[in-house]
Amino acid sequence: MVIHPSDNVEVREDGHKYALRDIAAGEDVVKYGMPIGHATKAIAKGEHVHVDNLATNLGEVLEYSYEPEFADLKRVEPPTMKAYRHADGRVGVRNDIWVVPLVGCVNRLAERLALSCGGVALTHPYGCSQLGQDHETTANLLARLCRHPNAGGVLVVSLGCENNTLESFAARLGFDPKSFDSASGTFARTTNHEPRTTSFNIRFMRAQDPGDEYERGLELVKELDAARPKERVEVPVSELVVGLKCGGSDGFSGLTANPLVGRFSDWLAARGGSTLLTEVPEMFGAETLLMKRCRTREVFDRCVRMIDDFKGYYAAHNQPCYENPSPGNKAGGITTLEDKSLGCVQKGGSAPVEDVLGYGEAVRRRGLTLVTGPGNDLVASTVLAAAGAHLILFTTGRGTPFGCVVPTLKIASNDALAAAKPNWIDWNAMSAPDVDAFARKVVAVASGEPAKNELAGDRGIAIFKDGVTL
Repeated sequence: MVIHPSDNVEVREDGHKYALRDIAAGEDVVKYGMPIGHATKAIAKGEHVHVDNLATNLGEVLEYSYEPEFADLKRVEPPTMKAYRHADGRVGVRNDIWVVPLVGCVNRLAERLALSCGGVALTHPYGCSQLGQDHETTANLLARLCRHPNAGGVLVVSLGCENNTLESFAARLGFDPKSFDSASGTFARTTNHEPRTTSFNIRFMRAQDPGDEYERGLELVKELDAARPKERVEVPVSELVVGLKCGGSDGFSGLTANPLVGRFSDWLAARGGSTLLTEVPEMFGAETLLMKRCRTREVFDRCVRMIDDFKGYYAAHNQPCYENPSPGNKAGGITTLEDKSLGCVQKGGSAPVEDVLGYGEAVRRRGLTLVTGPGNDLVASTVLAAAGAHLILFTTGRGTPFGCVVPTLKIASNDALAAAKPNWIDWNAMSAPDVDAFARKVVAVASGEPAKNELAGDRGIAIFKDGVTL
């Protein structure tokens, strides 16, 4: 592939970078129209540009100013999709039974119960021996997932002696913690919550209570199955919430897969839908592009706090905030964090940034929202699901079988990956870059077509942790 034939520079199809002109030592190296670092020594025209001659320009906390530069998208009438409409008005693209353990001690029990009904167990290692914000993070995230509309029914399983008690967890969901009826597996609603807050199909079980916890769990699962929505109905695509995520990248990620997802993000926003972009460390070096698109000064200020707080998190652990590209990323042609980030943020398209959410908060506005979360695939995808994503578009240049609890479509950045791993890859952005065709695929998955991760049964969650374990 010759990207710039007028420069008469031969570029191999390996995803790596080659200089289009001579670059002096210390001079910025520009890609995507912005610096991705500086040359650590002179680089000749046509020479390979990578870790041996390119270094990051990133430092620590910066000063930002609000200089808005965005245009609203032209609104388009949304098509429809087939989805499940819950009694409380929520729309889900799946109708699963989710079994949510409140502590890792009952993970295997949760898995057995989920297996009995073709459901999903949201296993994790936490819920006890955590202090302060770590405990709150675990409990709040699990509570948010319990409200997810892709769950036709939810069984919450407690052990009985953990910190994340059944009663305190029920209170987070808007139930009266003193009202547990073990015979029905329910709590009474509190009067100070809106009915829709607690009207979803949910049951609770404490494993230490019944004689045979598995048999009791089966009874509750059957009740949940009987009460979940029965069939899909036509709903506008404007109801759809889509998470945007990068996996292991290569040099084509920012040229094929991420731009395609960005065009889809704009496609959905123009039709009244919502997209969620996370991976804050992979915004470093490209954050000003997002800040210029913040709808208001308030949104801009929240964006700045999100960036600065994450840099502060790195500093608190005595780690540099610019150390990100993994060995796989580097092997694929990604050199610096700026290189990764400038490709990464393209998933957000060109729409205005309408909101910024903290970790574990739910989507509030239509259009593009930034969500606080790390770059780690499992943790970032989980925070997107917890924020309300019905499905996730997961771009990758390296490939992964990973799937979140919601459908996780893998979009390959290159032909070789798509050909080698058809059991992982849902779409090849290099060979099929048309956004309308891609949008039809996304709507088809939202309407019930299984993603590859669902076919493989690869569905799970991971929770962010930043504290001691007792």
